[in-house]
Amino acid sequence: MRIDVIANTTARLYRNKPSLLEDMRSAAAGVAEVHPTTHVDELDAVCAKIATRGSDLVILSGGDGSFMAGVTALARAFGEARLPRIALLPGGTVATVARNFGMVGDPAALLRRLLDARASLRSAERTTLRVREVRGESSRERIGFIFGTGLVARFFEVYYADGARGYGGAARIVARVFAESFVSGPFARRILDPLPLSIEVDGQRLPPDRWSLVCAAVVRDLGIGMRVTYRAGEDPDRLHLVASPLPPHALGPRAPLVLLGRSIGGPEHFDDLVRTFVVRFPSEGPYVLDGDMLRAEAVHVSAGPRIELVTFAAR
Repeated sequence: MRIDVIANTTARLYRNKPSLLEDMRSAAAGVAEVHPTTHVDELDAVCAKIATRGSDLVILSGGDGSFMAGVTALARAFGEARLPRIALLPGGTVATVARNFGMVGDPAALLRRLLDARASLRSAERTTLRVREVRGESSRERIGFIFGTGLVARFFEVYYADGARGYGGAARIVARVFAESFVSGPFARRILDPLPLSIEVDGQRLPPDRWSLVCAAVVRDLGIGMRVTYRAGEDPDRLHLVASPLPPHALGPRAPLVLLGRSIGGPEHFDDLVRTFVVRFPSEGPYVLDGDMLRAEAVHVSAGPRIELVTFAAR
């Protein structure tokens, strides 16, 4: 069985613990080949090399952005119909996507567990997001798991400005927004105020022209227990899209519904499984894909290639 491990050594855990890469190599010794990367160009080259000689399992280690970049590079190198099995090991500040599939804890310990059980690993077919951004005459496509704009983009702007302090830092921001939302405080408005943009769902434009929340995902937990896309995974050909135009004083207090995995509701709220949708900004606007902050004039989102994902806990 041929196994490859691609580790993003710029991810938070690798930066904070310089010995982690050697721990990964020790865990993989004699069983898997470890490929450290620091840049997307290196990632593309590694994936092309692996695709040329073949692999039965590719293990990606890093943060959520590393997983998105890794799956995208693997799809380019192998072709979407020939992707090997994939496993996601945490290596960033949160690694929300990996958590959805039971991958929680020290990546070297998880790698040992995977390799020890390599002859009997469980895997399941999972849907991905195909996200194509348009900027002027150019476009770029990525394969990911969680898309968001509106409050999602503004939340990440604040989160990264605060030093990307992991679950604790994210929870503190959410708590402050929740408290201020009842009185439309300035911090809550900074994150929750509706953003000018339009949404077209399966060829039909939704009426509002300002949206406070737009989120689509193929996993249910978007971090710190936020189950906005509580129907993710129901249909492999459709995504769960949730969009709300509510103002801060109406949207913030509905946070407990999200924690319970229930619909936010409210006037002109959209909450359904869709095949495709397009977000258009008046000019370049912010969006987030698996924790990476990006900008585009328009973003087209649909179901991406299905992948065989190794998991310790199906969710």
